[in-house]
Amino acid sequence: MRAFLGSMTGRVFLVLLLGIVASAALTQWLAVGERTRAIERYRDFHALERAEQLITTADVVPPVSRPAYLKVASRGSVRLEPVRQAAAPDLQQTDFSAALQLRLGQGFSLSPLAERPAECDRPRKSVSLFGPKQWRGTCETMFVRMHDGEVMKLSVLPPRAPPGGNKNELLSILPFLLSIAVLAYLVTRMTMRPLKKLAQAAKDLGNDINHPPLALGGAGEIRQASAAFNAMQARIRQHIFQRTQMLAAITHDLQTPLTRLRLRLEKVADAELQQRLVDDLSAMQQMVREGLDLARSMDTTENMQALDLDSLLDSVCADAADAGQPVRLHGRAAMTAMGRPMSIRRCLVNLIDNAVKYGQSAEVTVERMVGSARVRIRDHGPGIAQDQMAQVFEPFYRIESSRSRASGGTGLGLTIARNIAEQHGASLQLANHVDGGLEVTLVVPEYYAAK
Repeated sequence: MRAFLGSMTGRVFLVLLLGIVASAALTQWLAVGERTRAIERYRDFHALERAEQLITTADVVPPVSRPAYLKVASRGSVRLEPVRQAAAPDLQQTDFSAALQLRLGQGFSLSPLAERPAECDRPRKSVSLFGPKQWRGTCETMFVRMHDGEVMKLSVLPPRAPPGGNKNELLSILPFLLSIAVLAYLVTRMTMRPLKKLAQAAKDLGNDINHPPLALGGAGEIRQASAAFNAMQARIRQHIFQRTQMLAAITHDLQTPLTRLRLRLEKVADAELQQRLVDDLSAMQQMVREGLDLARSMDTTENMQALDLDSLLDSVCADAADAGQPVRLHGRAAMTAMGRPMSIRRCLVNLIDNAVKYGQSAEVTVERMVGSARVRIRDHGPGIAQDQMAQVFEPFYRIESSRSRASGGTGLGLTIARNIAEQHGASLQLANHVDGGLEVTLVVPEYYAAK
């Protein structure tokens, strides 16, 4: 859930959902407010007619029968009851009393009272989530003087709330909220899908520069972004190809004059000078060869295919052992990886050669993890200082210790290995082992065949 909310899809979904719900709530609040005002106006009109009916009927009923009539008739929100002693009026005419006075005529006298019924301020159960908690219509009391001079008290109270409260409203709103959530999710998914395709295309581009271009489809802006991405991929591929070709051509062409120099050095009479020149020339040839390997490590023309990781490791370790290198292999991955066979082999060979060259031996351990395999190559050398762990991946960088040019290194082995690992979506990390020596960890993702 946290991952979903942290993604762009989750954030757009929440913003869209909250925006729609807020807009719907505001619309409902305005609608309920308008409906409440209409109900209040209708209720005031009904109370006005009911009060007129009660007063005019009670006026024609004989005084002896009035209490019985009023006991039966005054059961609603408009009540008329006799009073023993009428206090002096203390308020001016209200809108309701003025309208009622106009209806009754001059034979009746209405006097509004400051006394306010307790029901006016009592919280009422709202029939709507957005409705008011108190009655805002007419709620007042007044004295009514009949034709015969008798004074009665008229009370206009709030209407009774209908049964059920707002439970039915909650049940009716629930499908609406669910439909809004589904709609928001569908719109978000439709909006974010092109961005996910672009993100996946960028990831595939990092693993394979020759990955097929994006299909142009969808809205105009999406097609424009896809076309720009495809053009960028083509330019990057062209730049990498030109750089690789240039580096390969330089390193390849240098081998011919270096070979001629080596042949001519055989004619040097001074044996000591000849040996020094041959050593320098051998170092130059080694750099040229590794420069060519570096160029090849950036070459992505080799086809990707499914590889049995265990078979590949067995083959590489067996070849190293046949060459006289002390290499031991432990564990099984039982996993298929997608990669370029020659490139993956070159990566593993470089790592094993480094371990043997600088640590006298190589212990290769492979283990299966969830969705990947971890290959650890450990040597028994002096290790690497922590502040130089990142620098050893830079081209031609050599540590001034046993890992120096004196041991035959040019500083390109780890660079080539990391380039190949990154092209295959793998990760390469270095760490000093607790028992001494350097341990290189290569994590290779598993390949799942499409069904």
